[in-house]
Amino acid sequence: MLARVANNLFWMGRYIERSEHIARYMNVNYFSSLDAPNDLSQSRQFVLESMLYMIGDPKGQEDLKLSEKEVLNNLGLNTKSSYSIINNVKAARENANSARDLISTELYESINKFYHFVLNYDVDHFVNKGLYDFTVNITESTAILRGKIRSTLLHDQVYAIIMLGINIERSTQIIRIINAKYHDALNAKGSYGDQIANSFEWTTMLKCSEAYDMNRRFYKKTPTRTTTLEFLVLNGDCPRSVMNSLNQVFSHMQVLDRTKHPLKNSTSFLVGKLRAELSYMLVEEIEDNVKEFIERILNRLYEISQQMEREFFNY
Repeated sequence: MLARVANNLFWMGRYIERSEHIARYMNVNYFSSLDAPNDLSQSRQFVLESMLYMIGDPKGQEDLKLSEKEVLNNLGLNTKSSYSIINNVKAARENANSARDLISTELYESINKFYHFVLNYDVDHFVNKGLYDFTVNITESTAILRGKIRSTLLHDQVYAIIMLGINIERSTQIIRIINAKYHDALNAKGSYGDQIANSFEWTTMLKCSEAYDMNRRFYKKTPTRTTTLEFLVLNGDCPRSVMNSLNQVFSHMQVLDRTKHPLKNSTSFLVGKLRAELSYMLVEEIEDNVKEFIERILNRLYEISQQMEREFFNY
């Protein structure tokens, strides 16, 4: 396989996963705020700022009045916005086109259908009353694409490369969601006695990650800071957790790199090192300094992605 084509497959997976997380974050934050327990969490400005903070475009000016339609358009259908869902879907399709002979007809047709749905969605309808319909269709379409990837491709190197992209992006987006909602929890100040530990934002965080029901079944109590961070970062059985994503990355790396003892600073080495650290990490260590932990993990994931590009996709 050409390195260029492998790179296309890797980024196709990443863009599919990225569009899903942005769509769900928009949906959950917008509609969960209607049931939030305090005035600040219900504020449109608070919700819009949270959306921008998650994708890495915080405005940072308290007196700046955000336009709901403008923010939703920039995140959803603005082709001039680098982080918009429409640009992520376009990039996924472009990468699929470049690797057309290596992916199944069923997968390509699903990507093409997904692309045309987003491309032809009416902008005015979206910013006025189409947020729910649009974001639900995005999350359902990406679930279909992952199903097509698993069921219509041989589980060989092509599959491993796509899944590497999906899981690295998933772990990155989960950390971004944790970062944004922790920031919201600090600002919202909760409403259940303990200002941070029992904030409503932990429930919203789990819903943004599609992990709320799993968390309730596992802990059998209302989500708190401790249980939410432990579940989304350290629980290897939660398919949305950072730990589970790293386990998947480690497994798929074995297909590309069969070395028993990987070289220092190789992709396999970096993935294994981070995975081992999280395996023996306590949630209390994360709670001691959440911001520092988030920054460190994001840097490590970026380092893994960069090394993977140098090692396997450099052309």
